[in-house]
Amino acid sequence: MGVRCELNCAQSSVLSPQSSVLSPQSSMFLHCGSFQFDLSRPLVMGIVNVTPDSFSDGGRSRDAAVAHAQQLILEGADMLDIGGESTRPGARSVSVQEELDRVLPVIEALRGAPLPLSIDTCKAGVMRDALSAGVHMVNDINALQQPEALEAVLSSDAAVCLMHKQGVPQNMQIEPHYDDVVGEVMDFLRIRVAEVQVAGIARERIVVDPGFGFGKTLAHNLDLLRHLDGFSALGVPILAGLSRKSMLGAITGQDVGHRVHASVAAALLAVQRGARIVRVHDVRATCDAIKVWNAVNE
Repeated sequence: MGVRCELNCAQSSVLSPQSSVLSPQSSMFLHCGSFQFDLSRPLVMGIVNVTPDSFSDGGRSRDAAVAHAQQLILEGADMLDIGGESTRPGARSVSVQEELDRVLPVIEALRGAPLPLSIDTCKAGVMRDALSAGVHMVNDINALQQPEALEAVLSSDAAVCLMHKQGVPQNMQIEPHYDDVVGEVMDFLRIRVAEVQVAGIARERIVVDPGFGFGKTLAHNLDLLRHLDGFSALGVPILAGLSRKSMLGAITGQDVGHRVHASVAAALLAVQRGARIVRVHDVRATCDAIKVWNAVNE
C-alpha cells in the first residue's frame, strides 16, 4: 500500500508495505479529499457495487454492501469504489434518483471509515450528492464530459479518475475499432487531463484509466496492457481495472466467478507497468500477491 495521511493530522499514518517500490523519479502524490497518498507504492481499490446483479462485490442491499466494504477494509484495501449503476456491456441505464437511493445509504454508513471512499458514477447529480455525503473521489467512465459533471467535482477537493471508453455500455462491445488503440486512448486522456486542469482541478487530484473492456476487443485490451507504462507520460497516476473482466474469461475460459487467479495476475502486470491504483474485487488475494512481488523487488 501507499503512505496515507489525513491532511488535518499532525503526522502521517504509514501503512504496511503491500506493493513494489517504484522508481524514485516516478514518485507522485494524489490529493484525495482529506487524504493524501504517496504513490511510490501502488494502491488497492476495492469494488463495492450496489446493483441488482451484484453479489460477490457488494450485494443488492445496503447491509450486504456495507458488510462487504468492511470486509475489504480488513483485507487491506486502500480505497473503496462504490457504484450504484452497472457499466458492464449491455447494462441498462438507471435514473439519478435510483442510483442515489442505492449508494447514499452505503456512503453514509461508511463515512467514518479510515480510508477514502470513491463514487463510481457519470452523473453530475449523483456526484454532487455523493460529495456532499463525504466521498473523497469521483470515478467517472465519461471523464467528466457530461453536462455539469466537471463543475460538480471542481467545487470540491476530491480526486477524479478520468476514463476512456468508446460508445456506451449498451453498445460499446459491438465491433469497437481503432487505427491505433494505444495512441488514440492516450491522446484522449491527454486532452481530458489538460481540459480539466484548465477548468481549475489541480494535477494532484487527477487519475487516468485507459478503460479496459470499455469499447475494446481482447486484442485492444492486451495492447493497452502491454504499453501501459507509456501512459506515465501523462504525468498523473494510472488506474487499471482488469478484475474479472471478460478479456480474462476469453483468455482462460473461466466464467466470472472463477477469474480470481487471472485477475491477480493482471493486477500484478499492471503494477509492473506503472499502474498506481488497481481496482479489484479480490482484495486479499491481490494484496498478498503484491506483498510477495514487493519483497522480491525490494
